[in-house]
Amino acid sequence: MGEENRPQGSRRQPQPAVGPVGESVSRWAGAHPASGLFMGNTIRALVAFIPADCCQNYVVRDLREMPVDKMVDLSGTQLRHFPGHVCSFRELVKLYLSDNHLNSLPPELGQLQNLQILALDFNNFKALPQVVCTLKQLCILYLGNNKLCDLPSELSLLQNLRTLWVEANCLTQLPEVVCELSLLKTLHAGSNSLRLLPGQLQHLRELRTIWLSGNLLTDFPPVLLHMPFLEVIDVDRNSIRYFPSLAHLSSLKLVIYDHNPCRNAPKVAKGVRRVGRWAEETPEPDPRKARRYALAREESQEGEGLVLPPLLLPPNS
Repeated sequence: MGEENRPQGSRRQPQPAVGPVGESVSRWAGAHPASGLFMGNTIRALVAFIPADCCQNYVVRDLREMPVDKMVDLSGTQLRHFPGHVCSFRELVKLYLSDNHLNSLPPELGQLQNLQILALDFNNFKALPQVVCTLKQLCILYLGNNKLCDLPSELSLLQNLRTLWVEANCLTQLPEVVCELSLLKTLHAGSNSLRLLPGQLQHLRELRTIWLSGNLLTDFPPVLLHMPFLEVIDVDRNSIRYFPSLAHLSSLKLVIYDHNPCRNAPKVAKGVRRVGRWAEETPEPDPRKARRYALAREESQEGEGLVLPPLLLPPNS
């Protein structure tokens, strides 16, 4: 699975601990394969109780030379401060800092001008450090599972960005600066508190997939109807009651609309896969019957004892 297609909300598998202890654990686990997982978890549990500075020195003390693969992975290592000497690896291409306790980054990070992938997900960032916006070669930026309420206007400087993950933050609206990322192809903005999308989003002509599950959308975002280049639309787990026709979106391949209180399924062109009520598995109900059923259901919530007629639903709905 490519980096840009990492499953939504998922954590990358942590790499073995670096340094002598990591090597000892690896050798021990090699001799006792069945005990490797136990030992790995034990070491992580012990590291969690080591004071932050001691822990960092312990974990990264052997990371003194530029890795051959131009990648540094410090995910899940209990970091509270970014190890500054990593900034000397000027040719670094991939930097993974996921699943730590970071809430800031040093200005020296701006020296990594060859960085293409930066993972800051599962940390404690309340604001995106400005230095990230100086890394102009970034193609993939993971910011999910933090505490971000907005994104800085300087993010527009990242004109090579193709994939942006901002899922599971505190966004109540999609920052308009996202609409200035002209080469963006994939946007993950699920599990926030979005109620609508900005109209400027239609200017992202390269955007192919948009993931919006777990938000507060009550209507299907109108701007998406003006984006015929979209291939995947995910609005799962929102509060959308009615879906307009999507048959005119000529590039559409998949639409996910499950777990919405919808009265109809979105109409799509032939060959487009739908995931949700009344999808391919069963015939879509007559819209007039579905509307009558929805009205009767609403009335039943106000009255008592009303028996609703059965409505055809796919299995396991």
